Amino acid sequence: MAVAQRVDPYGAFRFMVEIGGISYGIFRECSGLSSEIAVHENPQGGVLEMQKLPARVKHSDIVLKWGLTDAQGELYDWFRTATEGRVERRNGSIVVLDTRGNATNVRWNFYQGWPSKWEGPQFNAGSDELAIQTLHITVERTEQAPV
Repeated sequence: MAVAQRVDPYGAFRFMVEIGGISYGIFRECSGLSSEIAVHENPQGGVLEMQKLPARVKHSDIVLKWGLTDAQGELYDWFRTATEGRVERRNGSIVVLDTRGNATNVRWNFYQGWPSKWEGPQFNAGSDELAIQTLHITVERTEQAPV
């Protein structure tokens, strides 16, 4: 009798972000990998139930968080450029890493992303937390790449 091979799920703490062909492995957190299809309710005469139809697809912003360092960083410069009216749209990926830190085939790609919000760290003299920056990337579309 054949025994199924054990396949462990990947950890959520090993990932890398690629933006515009540059790989970044500096993030504490990445969230916002979410898409939603709006529902249009269509009433029909003589029928008690509401017909529900798929409508537009909405993709959430990708939110990246990372620790503050001496290097101001290319990502903040990307945001600052957008605040000056020069929005640079970039494609990218969130790539899952294996236990050795190597890229796997599991990734989410985003398209036509641009930085829409930056948040600086919150300072508190009574805390021992890291100083964290946050960048919101508004995207036109996200998709999980086929394995």
